[in-house]
Amino acid sequence: MSVLRSSGSSVSCVQHQGSRPDIRAWCAACGAADQAADIVAASRNAESMYVEWKQIHRDGMRRIHEKTTPLYQRTRSFRVYASNVVPGMLQVAEYTTGLLKAITAFQGTPDDVADAVRARQSRSRVLREGDHRFAILLEETVLYYRVADDAAMRGQLAYLLTVMGQPNVSLGIIPARARRIVWPLEAFYAFDDQQVAVETLTAEINLTAPGEIGTYLRAFTDLSRIAVLGVSARDLITKAINALE
Repeated sequence: MSVLRSSGSSVSCVQHQGSRPDIRAWCAACGAADQAADIVAASRNAESMYVEWKQIHRDGMRRIHEKTTPLYQRTRSFRVYASNVVPGMLQVAEYTTGLLKAITAFQGTPDDVADAVRARQSRSRVLREGDHRFAILLEETVLYYRVADDAAMRGQLAYLLTVMGQPNVSLGIIPARARRIVWPLEAFYAFDDQQVAVETLTAEINLTAPGEIGTYLRAFTDLSRIAVLGVSARDLITKAINALE
């Protein structure tokens, strides 16, 4: 049980594991009706909100890619910010293989990398099929992190140049020397306005509370302001490719 105190009021609102009408009634009674949606979301998703990667990957990584495929298929607008690796939906198989091998070794989870790579590639078909739009921001440093061998990195960067030409994809690069209005954040994926998945070292955090989603979407908007697009983004990717030679 937790206590919520509305701004401008000394009345406490008790959050409990009751029904949605109960929660809304409690919030209305204590003058915090505007916070009901966030509390309902937190109550409904308390168990699935924070899940450790070791739990998610306890049987390997193929299963989670298959499990999340319906979410990708029903999402129309993706907003993705990546500060560590190329987002899964943009990965070529060789890059994914290098990354998933490292994750498997670090976590000590079952090695089903080959199957997981195929599952991730299958899930990524949403990039080319269906009515989906992608707004993706990468920190420039992501282009240089060698999570796979040089051949895989070269293929990955070349693919970024190809995919950014798709009409449903907006790929922005945040220059390493850009004046920051938002500091580098943890990687996150926004699925429409319904869910944000945040990736940390130990766990995936799934946010559905409108207030938290709004905060991440605002951060995405601010990060977009310091990103470069089009020719400038291509130049940064090409520079990273040339650095491999």
